[in-house]
Amino acid sequence: MKEKNYRKATLILEDGMHLSGFSFGAEIPAAGEIVFNTAMTGYPESLTDPSYKGQILVLTYPSIGNYGVPGKTVEDNLLAHFESEHIHVNALIISDYSEKYHHWNASKSLAQWLKEEKIPALFGIDTRALTRHIREKGAMLAKIVFDQDIPFYDPNHDNLVSRVSIKEKQVYGHGKNRILLIDCGVKNNIIRYLLKYDTTVIRVPWDYDYSREEYDGLFISNGPGNPEMCQATILNLKKSINEDRPIFGICLGHQLVSLAAGAQTYKLKYGHRSHNQPVLMTGTNQAYLTSQNHGYAVDANNLPNDWEVWFTNLNDGSNEGIKHKSKQILTTQFHPEASSGPTDTAFLFGEFIKNTESWKTR
Repeated sequence: MKEKNYRKATLILEDGMHLSGFSFGAEIPAAGEIVFNTAMTGYPESLTDPSYKGQILVLTYPSIGNYGVPGKTVEDNLLAHFESEHIHVNALIISDYSEKYHHWNASKSLAQWLKEEKIPALFGIDTRALTRHIREKGAMLAKIVFDQDIPFYDPNHDNLVSRVSIKEKQVYGHGKNRILLIDCGVKNNIIRYLLKYDTTVIRVPWDYDYSREEYDGLFISNGPGNPEMCQATILNLKKSINEDRPIFGICLGHQLVSLAAGAQTYKLKYGHRSHNQPVLMTGTNQAYLTSQNHGYAVDANNLPNDWEVWFTNLNDGSNEGIKHKSKQILTTQFHPEASSGPTDTAFLFGEFIKNTESWKTR
């Protein structure tokens, strides 16, 4: 049995559940909020998604690691096969680890990558049973322990966005449409999509005062944690909403625009962190399959009168997007740029750029 070659460790949940597994990452303890993802593929993208900062990620698909980890090819000043520069999860939990990997662009094994970045990981745990437990009990804290115990850690009390956002302004592309991107933990694929539309993307920190910047459209990215921790961003967005320039927010960006508009957010029982989540566009019979990764949601019951619901989750009825009734302000809770899941809603980037070009010709 391959398990004989791996050191044992214990996953402990805050409700008292103990699960024994085998370490194939860095042999160090870790703590955070435990969450799950149902994707069949895409673990390099998930592990480098800044939205998972502070979390222990459980992958429900049974066998992980079979296609290794791609090399660090750079395109448009971005890593081509990752969502950021490094791994953001606090730890990884899987059912079975595939030691052998086969893929044309693989450069190393998943275990090698995790050890290089000092991220602990366990296999040999029934992740589907664990996911059912999380769904029944709700989101909770967890920790991985080797020899000595460590305290639990709740990332929802910290400003995680400040940890994943860039520190200085960066510019991508040389297009005619100037898009100001507020980086709250942006995924690389969002920037890639924006660059497809003849744009110059001006990426700024989460708390940046962009009042003197020249731009045609404002984009607010995804990111980790509690949106109410981003008060500097919310204050800046309140000013932007009073202007006429187009705005588009995704995931955390959706929540921040909603808070700036006067709505409220709340923590979901266990969050939406999966692919093939169905959402319905308001006023139509059109449903879309979406990719999602968030632990908070917008309360659509207290939207101000000049806003309306744009999308609704067909599984639990939670809000999936809002739009302004008279201004070109759009938001989605889901990820239209996701590539390991369906790309049904990628056209929304085009809608945002069309709004931007329309505003420029006024």
